[in-house]
Amino acid sequence: MNSRSVPILLLVVALALTSIPAAAANTLQVARAHRGASPFTVRGPKAIPSGNTVGTNSDIFTCQVGLTPPFVCYDPYQMRHAYKIDTLINAGFTGKGKTIVVVDAFQSPNIVDQLNVFDETFDLPGLNGLGAPRDPSLGTFKQIAPDGLTDFDSNDGNMINWAGEISLDVEWAHAIAPGANITLVLAKTNDDADILSATQYAVDHNLGDVISQSFGENESCVDSNLLTAQHKLFVKATLKHITLIASSGDDGAAQATCDGTSFVRAASSPASDPLVTAVGGTELHAADYCLLVLGCDPTANPAPGTYQGEIVWNEEDLGFGATGGGFSVLYRAPFYQLGSVPFRKGRGVPDVAYDAAVAHGVLTYLDIPGIDPGIYLFGGTSAGSPQWAGIVAIAGQKAKRSLGFINGTLYLFSAFPKAYSALFNDVTSGDNSILEEDADGKPVLIRGFNAGTKWDATTGLGSPKADQVVNFLTLFTSDSDAHQAMNNSGPSGSRRSGHHRVRNH
Repeated sequence: MNSRSVPILLLVVALALTSIPAAAANTLQVARAHRGASPFTVRGPKAIPSGNTVGTNSDIFTCQVGLTPPFVCYDPYQMRHAYKIDTLINAGFTGKGKTIVVVDAFQSPNIVDQLNVFDETFDLPGLNGLGAPRDPSLGTFKQIAPDGLTDFDSNDGNMINWAGEISLDVEWAHAIAPGANITLVLAKTNDDADILSATQYAVDHNLGDVISQSFGENESCVDSNLLTAQHKLFVKATLKHITLIASSGDDGAAQATCDGTSFVRAASSPASDPLVTAVGGTELHAADYCLLVLGCDPTANPAPGTYQGEIVWNEEDLGFGATGGGFSVLYRAPFYQLGSVPFRKGRGVPDVAYDAAVAHGVLTYLDIPGIDPGIYLFGGTSAGSPQWAGIVAIAGQKAKRSLGFINGTLYLFSAFPKAYSALFNDVTSGDNSILEEDADGKPVLIRGFNAGTKWDATTGLGSPKADQVVNFLTLFTSDSDAHQAMNNSGPSGSRRSGHHRVRNH
């Protein structure tokens, strides 16, 4: 049986925009297949109308001004401000000259139009390759399907959800690093082998400086030969100074069993590979827009996006999932986690974190056959991988080189309180325990891990203070870390053979 990754668009909340047709409350048909890698973007697939734009502000939504509880939402400017990315962009560091590779499956047929509308909606610089005359000051968007492009079927829920994953990944990589090139590499299907083939093409052809992977599956369910081939490919990428980023998952400490009938406590691949930077999820609390038309005085309130704290992402009570995290049974604890991670034999996941809460999600434009076009609210660890890739692209521009392996630097200063607090927001509240249902509808409680000081198996080291993260990556990322990480870093072997499918996170 072929193993495939299935997109899991975390929640998609439809929002009406005056200049865009209102999105109806269509239900996304998501195949919750538990075989192979799946996109980590929608779990408990829903599209719920969540508000209109505010007054004459055609680009500010009711969820950005506190009018749609429990849902709040963030645009690119709020996210940049919350994580201190805006200071980098204002200084001219936009990722220019660097390329973010986004690996996904199938296609999003209208991705060019979607990017154009997203840019227009949020007043972002465009990209070459979207239909306008070439502008040398802009980055370039490319789309490559090395093994052929699969025809899009609007009746296939799996394809629809991968299309949503693509939209989220591409739009938000661009939102964080607006000057970077973006190359979308599409696997023919979400079979593990097809995903690996697409990634292989990106590495072999040196398509970019950083690769974002918003998908995954139970590491023990990956065919042992394929897992070995994947790790060898990651070694090759690391030797080429390509940074590898992956989402840690949306089912808390749980992963589906290999037969898809239940859940167990497990880590997700490819995030569990020690050469990958694994991104977990938080619930970000950041300032709303304050509008005089609503009786709010902007001079007496924090700027939109001002950081107000984070907790572990766990929206099990809303049915939206929780941050992936735990310990690998296939990869040994890497050198860079010694002293930072509680004593375990296995590699700890995640390394870092980013906003993933659905009820505190990011605004994304969708125009996918089978779904009404409009602005949607997205959550899931999928949102973090492309945005961390954007931060890496910005760091690469500042460093004037491709950074490659970054985990050694991220962990380097965790033992020094002042340096650590300069780099990360420490998330100390919450857990990633989760209640799932097996194939018979019976509850399965997977007890996860609690947040704590510094590294933990829910949010890793924490979320970025990007201005300092970029400075440290620029100054301290080294080849010696990469070579040390590659030594004896391979998997001990997965528990089954055969073909699987990747779930998008």
